[in-house]
Amino acid sequence: MSKLHLVFGGRVSDPRTLEFNDLKSIDVVGVFPDYASAEKAWRGAAQRTVDDAEMKYVVVHLHRLLEPSLTSEA
Repeated sequence: MSKLHLVFGGRVSDPRTLEFNDLKSIDVVGVFPDYASAEKAWRGAAQRTVDDAEMKYVVVHLHRLLEPSLTSEA
């Protein structure tokens, strides 16, 4: 099984949290087969919105949700 990673972002109420304001406007960057490619996509998306403090992008380790026994590796 690939170690799938999801990268998405959107406007947050508070940059210190993951409370997204409008789920309809979430920007789904994509699903990636490994952490390195997900991180590269995350960095690109985050840097495009670096001047907007209300925008936040995250990497979700989908493989950890699908197979919790694989938590030892990113």
